[in-house]
Amino acid sequence: MKNTILIAFLDIKESFRSKWFLIYLLIFGGLVAAFFISGVTNSRVLGFSGLSRLLLLFIQVCIIILPIFILVSTVRAILQDKESNVLEYLLSFPINLREYYFGKALGRLFGIFVPVFLSLVLAVIWGVIKGVNVPWELFLLYSGLLFCLCISFLGIAFLISSLAKTAEIALALAFFVWLVALAFLDLLLIAILMKYQVDQNIIFAVALANPIEVFRIAAIGLFDPALAVIGPAAYFILDTFGRVNFLIFAHVYPIFLGILCLVLGFVVFCKKDLA
Repeated sequence: MKNTILIAFLDIKESFRSKWFLIYLLIFGGLVAAFFISGVTNSRVLGFSGLSRLLLLFIQVCIIILPIFILVSTVRAILQDKESNVLEYLLSFPINLREYYFGKALGRLFGIFVPVFLSLVLAVIWGVIKGVNVPWELFLLYSGLLFCLCISFLGIAFLISSLAKTAEIALALAFFVWLVALAFLDLLLIAILMKYQVDQNIIFAVALANPIEVFRIAAIGLFDPALAVIGPAAYFILDTFGRVNFLIFAHVYPIFLGILCLVLGFVVFCKKDLA
């Protein structure tokens, strides 16, 4: 465990020095600043105002931008160490493959979640200074959903990194996964599968297998308990899960998916390196 934490610490230090981390931090922090400057917290749309209105906009940004940032910044983590012989150097110390792999994953999780979380904290601090009412329950639940989304795509990225032979192939696979995840959001998915008269349970099951879709519905549910925005799918979700159970599912499933992909990536990583 000591070596795992050491590898994670080294990866965090490397992230702080890299340009992608600075760009990542500036984008999300800049978005929050732009929302305040534009007067979003002073407007009211569909009953939402203040920080609730800001968080609602932040959801739309995270659905599109966050997964691709996680994939692109993480998918080359192992491959870069292989190509630069850093991995060979680290393994010359008393560090095994498990400690390296999971230490790397732990460090990357810190690097991808902290900038997003700091952006939310910045929004809360600014809101308190301006005297805006802070929806603490929404803030905590939304932070939890973001953390779970980060874990799911972190695991997917490490699986891709373990499978790909070069950084270029890994990036191509990352973009492909991102595009498929966006293409299988509920509206397009339902339109395609309904055309071929697929059973509705299969349609909803495929939709809820997508971590972006799960995050989207759960985040919307924080502001709209009736899920009126997503149309007919709301009846299936509320009848099958209920609001509270779906929020639990939205936290548990992405973590399970991320850990599963992470473990599968580790198995592939060990076999390829020990072969």
